[in-house]
Amino acid sequence: MAVERIWLDVPFAEKDEAKAAGARWDPAARRWYSPRPGIAGLDRWAARADVPRLLPGEDRSLGSGLFVDLVPSSCWFTNVRSCVAPQDWDRLRRMIQARAQNRCEACGAGQDREAQRWLEAHERWTYDRARQVQTLKRLICLCTDCHTVTHFGLAQVRGLAPQARAHLIKVTGLTPDQADRHIAEAFELWQARSRTTWALDLSILTDAGITLAPPPDAATRADLARDALRAEAGGVPRQFECEGRTGARRGQ
Repeated sequence: MAVERIWLDVPFAEKDEAKAAGARWDPAARRWYSPRPGIAGLDRWAARADVPRLLPGEDRSLGSGLFVDLVPSSCWFTNVRSCVAPQDWDRLRRMIQARAQNRCEACGAGQDREAQRWLEAHERWTYDRARQVQTLKRLICLCTDCHTVTHFGLAQVRGLAPQARAHLIKVTGLTPDQADRHIAEAFELWQARSRTTWALDLSILTDAGITLAPPPDAATRADLARDALRAEAGGVPRQFECEGRTGARRGQ
């Protein structure tokens, strides 16, 4: 008879600590568990209730398919992962991947460790110019390749723009000229939106019982992002400064 797992919610940063306390990793479920009841040191990671598959107010039809989806510079460091408690982020990630049946919602690819292709979470936002409010309306599951396309500015910083462009063409069927126009238009929209300091609406998360932490204030977001990108790229040319990125856990 199969033994029912005692699941845990262990943030990636705490995995070594949880393992030392007795937690075990289930590679199929991609989740930590307690091998038996009553291990006191694991109480702090006791699993919470699953996140509902449809978040309150979520629009699952918003932004279908693959396209360049740049986050305004005034919104850097306001992404979901920056604002959600680590254990709640893992609950969200698990729900997003499960409802997508562990497949990319843009191209249909699954995770492939040898190919360094992971399943990651991406946010779809709406922007109310009149109220200057950026509202989270959907969370989707993307593979690393498709996620790199959506964050094309970061792909430029990392020297991955040719691969991202090729993947965009492969998945969407755009011609090279059409792909180039699409990318240029996405950056024009990004520049226009970056002139506004947006208030953040994450009510689809708070209404689902997700705990939020306050993001950095608007005045410091762009500087934080530039510092992070320069540290990664060894000095980022100004024309390649780009939006922040939210990825799901890349394995344990």
